[in-house]
Amino acid sequence: MHDDRVDVVVVGSGNAALCAAIAARESGARVLVLEKAPADMAGGNSKYTAGAMRFVYRGNGDLIPLLRDPADPRLERTDFGSYTAETFGADLLGFNDGRPLSREQQALIEGSYDALRWLASHDVKFEPIYARQSFEKDGRFVFWGGLTLAAQHEGVGLVEAELTAFLRLGGEIRYEHAVTDLLTEGNTVRGVRFETASGETGEIRAGAVVLGSGGFEANREMRRRYMGENMAAARVRGTPFNTGIGLQLAFAQGAEPHGLYENGHATPMDLHTPEYGNLDLPHDERKHYRKICYFLGVMVNARGERFVDEGRDFRNYTYAQFGRAVLEQPGHVAWQIFDAKVDPLLYAEYRFHDAHFVEAETLDALIEKLDGVEDKAKLRQTLAIYNAAVDDSVPFDPTVKDGRGTKGLALPKSNWAQRLDQGPFKAYPVTGGITFTYGGLQVGETGGVVHAEGHEIPGLYACGELVGGVFFNGYPGGSGLTSGAVFGRRAGTGAARFAGMGTEAAAA
Repeated sequence: MHDDRVDVVVVGSGNAALCAAIAARESGARVLVLEKAPADMAGGNSKYTAGAMRFVYRGNGDLIPLLRDPADPRLERTDFGSYTAETFGADLLGFNDGRPLSREQQALIEGSYDALRWLASHDVKFEPIYARQSFEKDGRFVFWGGLTLAAQHEGVGLVEAELTAFLRLGGEIRYEHAVTDLLTEGNTVRGVRFETASGETGEIRAGAVVLGSGGFEANREMRRRYMGENMAAARVRGTPFNTGIGLQLAFAQGAEPHGLYENGHATPMDLHTPEYGNLDLPHDERKHYRKICYFLGVMVNARGERFVDEGRDFRNYTYAQFGRAVLEQPGHVAWQIFDAKVDPLLYAEYRFHDAHFVEAETLDALIEKLDGVEDKAKLRQTLAIYNAAVDDSVPFDPTVKDGRGTKGLALPKSNWAQRLDQGPFKAYPVTGGITFTYGGLQVGETGGVVHAEGHEIPGLYACGELVGGVFFNGYPGGSGLTSGAVFGRRAGTGAARFAGMGTEAAAA
């Protein structure tokens, strides 16, 4: 047993938590980060991401200050386009099921570019996502979908850069320290209780606590309770440590659930992906369990039926929903089918040495190899009807929503529809992998957790996946990490101010 005293305790060590820690430390607070995982597994879900961040920008000039290599010669022939606040808002509204933009979404939009500039000021910089977000057209790199930059070395690189920034500022992190309870004085949170991996227990007294410990996606029983049996069957794409402890600690202080608990980010994954994410793989291999090129082919279930409009929108806007759609199919499985025309366009994850697929020279032969398909005759019919419905009069163009769709199908393919007619053909079996949950807590304008009675709980702040109301029925890719930065920065600054370490102390 030992005791400590700091100004701000941050629970967790992912992107949002580290942004909170950096913000609190630059405000002058003594900051301690407590992380349940050992050092090699720390970093929360952020380490498992591709490191992309969506934000408002006006053009190439806004991106240059954010770049790790502003002298990259490719920049001279790159069209990043622009991404306005209005477009970001429209993209979020597309997943709101008729809801207006929430207060949290408005804060995300308004704070997105400032958060990236702020990170860059701490030497957390980025590089263009040429491999996944651009196509070369007429000698120029054309970016699509409003998503342009990612951290060098993806999520691992982002977390490492943020941790380096925090430590450079004089912060401290302790691994294998699981927070088990909050300390209170009256109705004010004044620290945490913890238990180490060796069973040691102790207390940390603090002026404020920031919860940045992620959602509940790694807790199968909480997934079943809030999201249903299909989501209980999901693979967990990220850390096994996001078990909902932050929510439980906040509920014990009177916080009320906020946001859409039944939904979460779920991505199509290789059927044989591990139960949890695997940090032992190099960063450029972990992502290869994803299978998100369905927009270039068709996706069918065990009944031999298509079940989503694969070309409804850029995959940035659909992959977080289509993982759940796969989980809702019989056996929680589907197959993505492609022909030779699009094979060169498939991302590296489809050529990964551990990618599972079957291949055949004809569609009939391919179908015979799909052991899990219950009705092969129905699948032959589905593919024949799809091929006959493709509108060949519209040119195929993967850099835009090309309008090359199908005609007369009850479930259309709205863009990038091409006949499956050139062998060899490939089919990739997929399931759904959950990335993070959408339900969380309500936070105030400085990141304070709101009590069920409407007031903020003194001394308690939250960020990252714990902020509810940011996403509802999906999200535009890259928004999650940006949300972590926006709300993490806010929570860290608010916690430092509450602890008595406001801007006056920082200036002193």
